[in-house]
Amino acid sequence: MPLATLRAALQPFRPRALTALKGLSRDQLVADLGAGLTVGIVALPLAMAFAIASGVKPEAGLFTAIIAGFLVSALGGSNVQIGGPAGAFIVIVYGIVDRYGLANLLIATSLAGVLLFLMGLFKLGALVRFIPVSIVIGFTNGIAVLIGLSQLKDFLGLPIAKMPGDFFAQLGTLAQHLGQLNPWALALGLGCLVLVVAWPKSYTMPVGIRLGWRHRLLRGAAHLPGTVVALAGATLLTSAFHLPVETIGSRFGGIPQGLPQFALPSFSWEGVKQLFIPTVTIALLGAIESLLCARVADNAADLPRHDPNQELMAQGVANLVTPFFGGIPATGTVARTVTNVRAGGRTPLAGMVHAATLLVIVLVAAPLAAGIPLAAMAGILLFVAWNMGEWREFTRLRHFRWPYRLLLVGTFVLTVVFDLTVAVEVGLVSACAFFILRMGSLFQVRPTAAPQAPADVQVFELYGALFFGAVDKLEALPAQLSPGTRRVVLDLRRLVSMDTSGLEALRVLWHQLQRSGITLDLAEANEQPLSLLERSGFADELGREHLPATLAAAWAR
Repeated sequence: MPLATLRAALQPFRPRALTALKGLSRDQLVADLGAGLTVGIVALPLAMAFAIASGVKPEAGLFTAIIAGFLVSALGGSNVQIGGPAGAFIVIVYGIVDRYGLANLLIATSLAGVLLFLMGLFKLGALVRFIPVSIVIGFTNGIAVLIGLSQLKDFLGLPIAKMPGDFFAQLGTLAQHLGQLNPWALALGLGCLVLVVAWPKSYTMPVGIRLGWRHRLLRGAAHLPGTVVALAGATLLTSAFHLPVETIGSRFGGIPQGLPQFALPSFSWEGVKQLFIPTVTIALLGAIESLLCARVADNAADLPRHDPNQELMAQGVANLVTPFFGGIPATGTVARTVTNVRAGGRTPLAGMVHAATLLVIVLVAAPLAAGIPLAAMAGILLFVAWNMGEWREFTRLRHFRWPYRLLLVGTFVLTVVFDLTVAVEVGLVSACAFFILRMGSLFQVRPTAAPQAPADVQVFELYGALFFGAVDKLEALPAQLSPGTRRVVLDLRRLVSMDTSGLEALRVLWHQLQRSGITLDLAEANEQPLSLLERSGFADELGREHLPATLAAAWAR
């Protein structure tokens, strides 16, 4: 391949920050700094909660939010996207840690980073959008259910050393220990859940209009995230009254106060060979989540649209580097990105400031996190799980055809009962099968009345796409011929495309008609079918005189 052709096929590495930060005004600088501080505070409890729910230490979530968050903003293709640990990864990470161990999770994350970078480099960002929305909704709702189920242990304060990874095993384990419920943990969890639900959200506050004192008060409260208020209140209550509940300190020994340390995970080729499925799963979910989040950001702010390929390359770098500092998979995060937009962030500087804010908090206030009760974190994650799901889609299923219903519900059930990889694989195969059936049903071979045609000529119109899923309709054409037919004319004006299976079906039809002494004409072929006829040599086999440019020319022969 010539070097110029290769360069044209590859995506140039051009982070959005290089252009977005040029000529940054003072007002926008202040707005980005404020937005970064706000998002950093919002990200603090979520980063720890996602890590704990994933079966790793809370500092792994914080280090991911710091390192990956900075890299995604500095190198990404969006002005406002915020990267970091995400709720969608909880079930995936927990399963990988449970099956392969923490070291192999770090290796799989780095390998997924390489795969994500290559997807962006070879301009595959647009392909992620080809995943049907029914599959995306199905696995998103499934993951939300699994996240909620995984948090019941800490929410109820059940003394379970380790939750199993299987859905039915989790239900059984919870049922066995339900009699050991801790009322203090339940009260803290419920209190945090209610507070987070009721607390005003910055992303729901109206912008650009005059507000009364009540709305101004709500907007002021919304600048302080409800998750932080809930955690602070729960921590104070637990410490003041010495409540008998499990905390970050009692389970993990607190959070280290310092910079993350670089370390290479133990690496073996035998172990890597087992990580193909986890690697692909992390890469696929990371690509889907980051690009969906970037599209939400595009709709939330009047800014240049994101570059999906550059975004994938940034996600790849972030996931490649972060595991060397003990981090977990990262992707774009919708809630934090929308908060960033609402807080006034308009350039990647806000995302970089958000990462710096988290770093300062870890360096200064890490010891304070030891007293946070895990029941409070579980209450917050139950709220996150509820917000993740698009539950209204289940009530709207009756408005759609059965393939959409089957794909959505099937992906949801497979995600809950088995895992995301199986759900997406089966969902994509099923979606392809349904698409083939649908396209095949749209193709038609219709007899056409042509008064100007000679009596021994029969005309058929081909409508749609002649491909491997529709050739059976063309194979049935000889049985529709009237006695005395000496020539068949296929009107190809409405044949929009044809594949090699359709071409072979035409060749077989031609031979069948020849044996019966009937000639075949292909009239008014469109560009794509005509090109295939010529490139395959069938046009010459059939004879150029049998490819009339118009139906009138076919009658003139």
